[in-house]
Amino acid sequence: MSPELISILVLVAMFVVATVLPINIGILAFVAAFVLGLTLADMDGETILEEGFPDELAVTLIGITLLFAMARNNGTIDWLLAVAVRAVRGRLVAIPWVMFAMAGVLTAFGAVSPAAVAIIAPVALGFAYRYQIHPMLMGIMVVHGAQAGGFSPISIYGTIVNQVVAQADLQGSPLALFLASLFFNLGIALVGFFIFGGRSLLSRRTHEHEAGAESAGTGGAVGSSGGGVGAPGGGAGASSGGSGAVGASGGGGGATTTSTDTGTEPQTSIVPTAYQLITVAGLVTLGVATLFYELDVGLSALTLALVLALISPRMQKSAIQHISWPVVLLIAGVLTYVFVLEELGTVEYAGNAVLQVGAPLLAALLLCYVGGIVSAFASSTALLPVIIPLAVPLLQEGGVSSVGMVAALAVSSTVVDVSPFSTNGAIVLANSAEEDQDRIYRLLLIFGFSVVAIAPFVAWLVMVVPGWM
Repeated sequence: MSPELISILVLVAMFVVATVLPINIGILAFVAAFVLGLTLADMDGETILEEGFPDELAVTLIGITLLFAMARNNGTIDWLLAVAVRAVRGRLVAIPWVMFAMAGVLTAFGAVSPAAVAIIAPVALGFAYRYQIHPMLMGIMVVHGAQAGGFSPISIYGTIVNQVVAQADLQGSPLALFLASLFFNLGIALVGFFIFGGRSLLSRRTHEHEAGAESAGTGGAVGSSGGGVGAPGGGAGASSGGSGAVGASGGGGGATTTSTDTGTEPQTSIVPTAYQLITVAGLVTLGVATLFYELDVGLSALTLALVLALISPRMQKSAIQHISWPVVLLIAGVLTYVFVLEELGTVEYAGNAVLQVGAPLLAALLLCYVGGIVSAFASSTALLPVIIPLAVPLLQEGGVSSVGMVAALAVSSTVVDVSPFSTNGAIVLANSAEEDQDRIYRLLLIFGFSVVAIAPFVAWLVMVVPGWM
């Protein structure tokens, strides 16, 4: 049996074990990377960790979750949510789409997708827990919003793909690529909106939720003490006698109330404290530093968290407990194993096997699936320059539109980033309430791999088969 096939079977076995037993898959992945690296790839442990360990992503997860835990604990997130509620006049249905649009605008103007998600997701998840909106709905909106704008001609993804197409001397269309990603991700967001309770938001306003929470004695999804998600008195399931941040009925984002009271507004004051203003300035600085100066997201977040900690040391002590170490372990382990797969040539092996298929349309479909499956476990930014050249021999033979094929490959390789093993999905998971993370992990896994199973086929069917692109 070839090393490439062995590595694929080991990956499948890891998921089976992690599904049957309560073992963090990151541990399994680290051990598998170590064993396969020694036996099949002729690499020692030091090489595997130095070259394969995703240190940048680990620091990003730690820095972002620490910074926003401090922002939650000092009431800044609550204040931002109150401002957002005022802006949409309490219409909860508008908030997920605002998050979708904000993430899309950031990536369309050049932000790396994980950076945009890292900035928007903590606020979106905080809003979800406060107003009993399903956190998966907010997570999907942020991730697919970021991907919707991700292929504009001036974006990171768009620049990468258009340069690869130009270097291969293929016909390309930056506008078609951008619109294909925009509408495809918008469609997935709509599906997620209805699956995770978006319809229930149509008739809900914030005053209805606040009135219902007050009458039930729960204090809201986030404790009225301003503790924020995961803080004492807040977070999913933390309220005494309540249903928790995410309601049990219908999976639709929590229990609703039929109250039409005269409009109790959120408890959070619209007037911020000095410390909250400093925190907001820090969050704006994070956005400017990462989007315009391209500074590292994780290190920038840690720097700003340190500034806030120096102002209020006690706040840092409680916030650091909410760093999502299990998520860091899970993601770091899986991505280290993916590095070993790449060293073994497993990705190239799969791509070459696809190209042996005689029928051009079938080969195009299989390449879309290779891009989707690999990207679900790895960086889309790193995959795009690899997966598109694999299609060049197929496109040069003719029979398949290069514009449609490139668009289908690009979409298939990025829409799956909602997977919990991809950077964007990991950020959403890390910013969900600690006691809710197991459930969100399972939902991200189910939704993410549903996208892996369906999206490449739909992209191929719409963009490649008709030949109109």
